[in-house]
This record gives sequence, C-alpha cells and structure tokens, in this order.
Amino acid sequence: MTEPVSGALPATMIYPPAQRLDLVEDLHGHQVPDPYRWLEDPDDPRTAEWSQAQDLLARSWLDALPGRAELAERLRGLLHTGAITPPTWRAGRAFFTRRGPGQDHPVLVLRERDGAERVLLDVSELDPTGRTTLDTWSPSPDGRRLAYQLSVGGNEQSLLHVVDVDSGALLEGPIDRCRYSPVGWLPGGEEYFYVRQLDPATLPEDERLFHRRVWRHRVGADPDTDLVVLGEDLDHTYYYGLSVSPSGRWLLVNGVPGTVRRNSVWIAELTDDTREPVFTEVLAAEAGARCVAWVDVDDRLYLLTTLDAPRFRLCVADPRRPQPEHWTELIAEQPDSVLESVELVRAPEPTLVVARTRHAVSELHLHDAATGAHQARVALPGTGTVHRMTTVDPATAEGADTVWFGWSDFVSPLSVRRLSLRTGRVELAAAAPGVDAADVPADVHTQQVEYTSLDGTTVRMFVVAPVARPDRPRPTLLTGYGGFGVGRGPGYSASTLAWVQAGGVWVHASLRGGDEEGEQWHHAGMRERKQNVFDDFHAAAERLVRDGWTIPQQLAIMGGSNGGLLVGAALTQRPELYAAVVCSAPLLDMVRYERFLLGRLWAEEYGSASVPEELAWLLAYSPYHQVRPDVAYPAVLFTVFESDSRVDPNHARKMCAALQHATTSDSTKHPVLIRRETEVGHSARSVARTVDLLVDELSFLAGATGLDLTGLGRTLGSPRSGVPA
Repeated sequence: MTEPVSGALPATMIYPPAQRLDLVEDLHGHQVPDPYRWLEDPDDPRTAEWSQAQDLLARSWLDALPGRAELAERLRGLLHTGAITPPTWRAGRAFFTRRGPGQDHPVLVLRERDGAERVLLDVSELDPTGRTTLDTWSPSPDGRRLAYQLSVGGNEQSLLHVVDVDSGALLEGPIDRCRYSPVGWLPGGEEYFYVRQLDPATLPEDERLFHRRVWRHRVGADPDTDLVVLGEDLDHTYYYGLSVSPSGRWLLVNGVPGTVRRNSVWIAELTDDTREPVFTEVLAAEAGARCVAWVDVDDRLYLLTTLDAPRFRLCVADPRRPQPEHWTELIAEQPDSVLESVELVRAPEPTLVVARTRHAVSELHLHDAATGAHQARVALPGTGTVHRMTTVDPATAEGADTVWFGWSDFVSPLSVRRLSLRTGRVELAAAAPGVDAADVPADVHTQQVEYTSLDGTTVRMFVVAPVARPDRPRPTLLTGYGGFGVGRGPGYSASTLAWVQAGGVWVHASLRGGDEEGEQWHHAGMRERKQNVFDDFHAAAERLVRDGWTIPQQLAIMGGSNGGLLVGAALTQRPELYAAVVCSAPLLDMVRYERFLLGRLWAEEYGSASVPEELAWLLAYSPYHQVRPDVAYPAVLFTVFESDSRVDPNHARKMCAALQHATTSDSTKHPVLIRRETEVGHSARSVARTVDLLVDELSFLAGATGLDLTGLGRTLGSPRSGVPA
C-alpha cells in the first residue's frame, strides 16, 4: 500500500469537459433528458478519456488533504484487532475463520478435538496480490472434506473447490459459475447438492447473469454430468439456498425470485435408492412471505416465517406434512421485537436459543423446545449485536449444552462468546486476535436517540461521540441504508472510531426500508413510499442540528449501493443541509437502472420505468434527474469499482458529470470528484485496499467539515487490554 502524503490543495479546479447531448425521451408522457448517456459505455473512447482525466483530478485533490498519514495509521491500528467467527462443528472438529493483526484477509482454521490448530486455507498465500477472496466454505458432515469458493478481482464469480482436510489434497475444482452457491453435503462426503449457473454462452445476452439450477454432484465427477434437481421450470431470476438435515434424510431448498423479500420453499425426502429427489412445496413465493426452513436433529421441520407475522414467528411441522395448514406455532410474533434466528441445543434438556432484535439491538432468549414456552432472557455483555449462532453436530457429544455466537458493539471488535445452558453463563470463547495490541479507544459514548420524521413516524438513530452530550457543534458523519429489508445494529467499525477519536460525531439512522422494525418497516420505505426513507434521513440531520451536535456546514453524509442512492437523493433534495457527501457504488439513474447488471432484480423494491405510474415515482427522486442548474451543491466524492457486478459504475459517472456542470459552488472548496478502482468489486476486499479507500473517503469529508485528523496519534483514552467476558 502506498503511504498517503499531504500537500497543498489545488488553487484552481477545472473539471474535465463532458459533452452534453441534446437527448430527451418521451416516456409515458414525461420528457426525460439524458445528456450524459454516452458515459454508460465504458468502451467509448470519450468515456475512457474522461475517466482518466477524472482520475488525475481526484488524486490531485485527495492526496493533498491534511491528516491522511495520521488517519491511515489510526485505521490500521483499529483494524489491527482482526476478527474471528463462531465455529462450525463437524465430528468434534471446529472450522472457523480468523484474521490476525497484519493479515489482509481472514484465513480458514481447523481446531482438532485436542485443541491443536492449523490453517486450512489462506488466500493471501494463494494470491499475494490480494485480489482473491474466500467467498464461502462448507465442511462435510464427517469433517474430512471441505468445499470452498474463491473469486478474483471483486467479480464474485465463485469457483468451487473440494479438498481433503487431512492431506490437503485437491479432490476437484475449480468448478465455475458457482456464484452465491450453498453446498449441502450428503452423509459420507461423496456427494453434495449445490447451485450453479447455466453456461452464459448458451443464454441471451441480457440473461447471462441469471439461470441458476440446483444440482446433485459426486466428488470428482465431471460437473457437466451433474443431475439437475430443481429450477428447470422456474423463472430465470431465481436464487436458491439449500440445506441437508443432520440425518441426511431431508433436503430443503428455498428459492427467491431476484432480491424480493418473499420466497418459495420445497422439501424432499432422501433415501438410499433416491437419485433424483421428489419435492413437495412447503410455501409458494406467491404467499408473499419470507420463510427459512430446516429439519433439525430432532427430525422436526422448523419454519421461521413472516407468514401472518411481519416480525417473524417460529412454527414446527412433520416434514411429511409440511404445508402451512399443518404448522404448529411454537414461538409467536412479538409486537416490539424481530425474531432473527433460532438454534436447538440438545442438553441438558432440548432448548431453543432465540436471537431477537429490539430496535436493532440484539437479545438472546431461551424457550422450551417442546412447547415454545419462554424460560429466560440471557444477559449479554452490553448493547450490541449477535452474529451467527452455532451448536455442535450430532456426532459430537462434548459441548451439547453450548451455543456459540459472535458478538460486537461500537467499541468491541468481533469476538466469539459461548452460552452454557448448564451454567446459564455467557463467557468469552475467543477474543479478536489483535485486541490486546490494538489501541481501541475507551472514551466513546453511544446512545440511541428517537426522533420524529416528516409524517410523524418515530425513527431511531445511533449516535457515537467523544462526549455524552452535545458540548459544541462538531463535524458529524451521518449514514444509513434504508432498503431491501437490510438493517444494521451496533457493530465495530474502524472508520467510526477514527472519526470519533478525531473529535467528530458518527451517526447511523435506522431508516424505513430496513428491517429494524420488521417487514412492515421495510414496506414503508419501498416503491411509492421510497420518499419516506429520504424524509427519515433529512429528519435525522435536522434533529442533530437542533440538538446542538452539529450545523449544516459541518454535516457530512455517506452511503454505498442503495445507501448511495440515499445520499444521492439527499444531496439533490436538500443541498443546503449537507456540507459533504461520499456516494459509493451508487444507484443514481433510476429511469435506466434496470438495464444494467443485476438492476432488473430490483424493480419490486423501487418500481419499473416501464410502468407509467412507477416511472412517476422514480422520476420524483431519481438523483441524476433531480440535478438542477445554478444550485450550490455540497462537496461530493463518488467512489466506484470497475469490477462491480451488481451496480454499474455508469451511475456515478453520469451523476458526476451532471453535478460538475450544474453546481455553482466554488470548486476549490466544494469539489465534485470521482474515485475509481480496478480489479475490485462491490463487496469483499483486502484490508490494505479498505484502508486506502477509507483514507480517501474520510479525509475528503473531514476536509469539507473542518475535522482535524492530524491529532489522531493522540488517543482518547487508555488502550483496552481486551474484551471482558
């Protein structure tokens, strides 16, 4: 990684010329201009020339910002904590990932019954460039084989491999076209079910990212001879998840048409003489509900569902009679919390450990497995988030009374905790590997604040600050997401702590469109109700100003993907309210978003420009179409990734050109810039590239809001020596 340097900011700012086309389309009676359509084509020589000029401009500004070296050092220190995940148990063996201090990527680790550990997979050794990422992995039931998936350069096009755990020998792979593929092993580790796309060369051009099927595969066989077991007669946009029961008797498959929050579920009984499973439909997507279904060690079918319960309920059924009319409700929906996940613990008595969130904050509860009756609430280490619960498999007796889970809050890096049902205590199982050496600031104050949105709805936001109460207006960074039923609770973030340690305030708003208050909260921020999300965001900003935390001249906003759409809409709707914006991998042209990459999957979330009424919704807030001439827009930094396979970078290119043309702000004080990266995509990246990106983003926002980063070498408090049990 190149060490950032600081120098003098450019005295003048001349934006690269961008041709404005006189292109106006009549769409359902709307006159829709699109002056920068040529920037949609990355192969157009004009686009390449414009992009290269923007690269030079962005670097000339970003590299000269003060405090970059101090910020980079602080971020590396905070990321020095590393991370560790809860174990996946197979026949007494524990498989987990761990990223230690100084490591760019997590490594996959095996811990044997006797406690001995060894690294099974380190992508940094496979590819020292840092471009390869470990997407997912799954050990066989006996722990002797491991399926894992890698992708390169951020394209998320996973390649599936299988290795022998004991010898490390590669048994097969790479098998291509396995993006987003789960693996469901059959007993013995000789066969598995998985998801693979059809060969794109055989598909229409506009369908080459789709057409998945569920296949049955024998290790070592030619994947072209695999048996298709599901997907031939379903819509080409379906994504599939699957699981095989611990006994190996039941195969569960769920199918989601695109990214909607409703799915179908099928179940099939597997017998020794069954090669091709015969599926029974458990629930159809047309029911409009989400359902996570699995058969557990007690051979009951469990169904965690929003059917008749927007905040989820848990039902059980006989796998041979799986339809809703045969379900028995075990744990009812609660009116003020969301049921997130459930784990069955076998000893000392069968007990369900239930994870809930109440206004985005995690809780753990114990319920009787037979009746569903509530038994106790588990005391957790604080106000934080439970990440993924796990239990031992049926082949493992030791630890049958224990559930492991990940835990983090705003100042505690991800650790692993274990809850013993015999003792009732939660204990630290594994701290973040570098927490003892990392200088995690202790003097950080967090609170959850209720505020009122434009229509009177109560919304909540987390405020993280160096002081408990507003003492003076401070540079403040407000972020959120507000879409696709995706929420965020308290969690460790190096960028948050660096901003706060420099004296700023960091805020995350739990906007409508997320899942913080259940599926109804999501519905309240989608389609024709999308403006609610932006109103919630503006109301959060206004409350921060009213409470004295900040002023508009010190208020920065940041968001990525759907969150990029959020801040793009915010800056065009209320340019006077925000001083600076980081808009990352964003959706911004909401008229043409369906034409690119995965865009067609999102019409149920946003609406489609092909439908007259829905086009009107989109035009009402589409950031690219809401840019107005002669407006003093805030400072804006777009960050895009050329290997992004979800959101096309053309959104940011077009919006950048439009803002550079329209803004009346002094470009040497409120610049509009675009920063792009190659060989990196929408999601996973190395720690080094993460630091590089955050240094550019946070120093840009700090420079625009007056946050002094040069003092980051001085800590707020004494270093934390670890995370208390």
